[in-house]
Amino acid sequence: MAQQRFLLLSDVSEILNISSAQTYAIVRSGDLPAVKIGGRGQWRVEQSKLEEYIARLYDQTREFVDNHPLGRDGSESQD
Repeated sequence: MAQQRFLLLSDVSEILNISSAQTYAIVRSGDLPAVKIGGRGQWRVEQSKLEEYIARLYDQTREFVDNHPLGRDGSESQD
Protein backbone atom coordinates (compact mmCIF):
# COMPACT_ATOMS: atom_id res chain seq x y z
CA MET A 1 0.00 0.00 0.00
CA ALA A 2 1.28 3.47 -0.88
CA GLN A 3 2.21 5.89 1.89
CA GLN A 4 -0.36 8.60 2.52
CA ARG A 5 0.64 12.03 1.30
CA PHE A 6 -1.66 13.94 3.68
CA LEU A 7 -2.32 13.37 7.37
CA LEU A 8 -5.26 14.35 9.54
CA LEU A 9 -4.49 16.60 12.49
CA SER A 10 -5.37 13.66 14.73
CA ASP A 11 -2.66 11.63 12.96
CA VAL A 12 -0.15 14.44 13.55
CA SER A 13 -1.16 14.60 17.23
CA GLU A 14 -0.56 10.89 17.58
CA ILE A 15 2.79 10.96 15.76
CA LEU A 16 4.06 13.87 17.87
CA ASN A 17 2.38 12.57 21.04
CA ILE A 18 0.74 15.93 21.74
CA SER A 19 -2.86 17.04 22.23
CA SER A 20 -5.15 17.98 19.38
CA ALA A 21 -5.21 21.55 20.73
CA GLN A 22 -1.42 21.74 20.57
CA THR A 23 -1.45 20.38 17.02
CA TYR A 24 -4.07 22.92 15.94
CA ALA A 25 -2.03 25.71 17.55
CA ILE A 26 1.19 24.87 15.69
CA VAL A 27 -0.74 24.64 12.42
CA ARG A 28 -2.57 27.94 12.99
CA SER A 29 0.69 29.67 13.96
CA GLY A 30 2.26 28.60 10.67
CA ASP A 31 5.03 26.62 12.37
CA LEU A 32 3.69 23.48 10.70
CA PRO A 33 2.37 24.19 7.19
CA ALA A 34 -1.04 22.71 6.44
CA VAL A 35 -3.88 23.08 3.95
CA LYS A 36 -7.63 23.26 4.36
CA ILE A 37 -9.42 20.89 2.02
CA GLY A 38 -13.05 20.56 1.07
CA GLY A 39 -16.19 22.51 1.83
CA ARG A 40 -15.89 21.98 5.57
CA GLY A 41 -12.25 23.11 5.54
CA GLN A 42 -10.66 20.02 7.03
CA TRP A 43 -7.00 20.58 7.89
CA ARG A 44 -4.41 18.28 6.32
CA VAL A 45 -0.66 18.16 6.84
CA GLU A 46 1.59 16.85 4.13
CA GLN A 47 3.81 14.03 5.40
CA SER A 48 6.94 15.72 4.02
CA LYS A 49 6.06 18.98 5.84
CA LEU A 50 5.72 17.08 9.10
CA GLU A 51 9.13 15.48 8.58
CA GLU A 52 10.63 18.92 7.85
CA TYR A 53 8.99 20.29 11.01
CA ILE A 54 10.45 17.46 13.11
CA ALA A 55 13.90 18.01 11.59
CA ARG A 56 13.63 21.73 12.40
CA LEU A 57 12.75 20.89 16.01
CA TYR A 58 15.83 18.67 16.24
CA ASP A 59 17.97 21.54 14.94
CA GLN A 60 16.42 23.99 17.41
CA THR A 61 16.88 21.55 20.28
CA ARG A 62 20.53 20.95 19.35
CA GLU A 63 21.12 24.72 19.23
CA PHE A 64 19.46 25.14 22.63
CA VAL A 65 21.54 22.36 24.18
CA ASP A 66 24.73 23.76 22.68
CA ASN A 67 23.97 27.21 24.10
CA HIS A 68 22.57 25.99 27.44
CA PRO A 69 24.40 22.74 28.26
CA LEU A 70 23.21 22.70 31.87
CA GLY A 71 19.64 23.81 31.29
CA ARG A 72 17.97 27.13 31.90
CA ASP A 73 18.63 27.32 35.62
CA GLY A 74 22.27 26.26 35.52
CA SER A 75 21.67 22.79 36.93
CA GLU A 76 21.83 19.53 35.06
CA SER A 77 18.50 18.22 33.85
CA GLN A 78 17.27 14.85 35.09
CA ASP A 79 15.09 14.21 31.99
